[in-house]
Amino acid sequence: MKTSTFPSLRVKLELREAAESVLRDGETLTSLIETAVRDTIHRRRTQDEFLARGLRSSEDAKSSGLYHAAKAVHAELQQRLDDRRKQVLG
Repeated sequence: MKTSTFPSLRVKLELREAAESVLRDGETLTSLIETAVRDTIHRRRTQDEFLARGLRSSEDAKSSGLYHAAKAVHAELQQRLDDRRKQVLG
């Protein structure tokens, strides 16, 4: 697999020192930056997918006329959370 590089990044000394201060054993500044970029890409894709699902759901509700009360949705989610807690915590 071919590799590529990111452009050089100029930062204030304080930011570099802060980044270096949180490095874990065996971790390099380069690997920290790579992880941060990967995590940001994943988070943004997840956010985009979430928004797209929400917009589709809104359009579906408009076209079907079927809406759910927030109170009912919150109650169902709370019940799911309570059930899961009982499963996990006993």
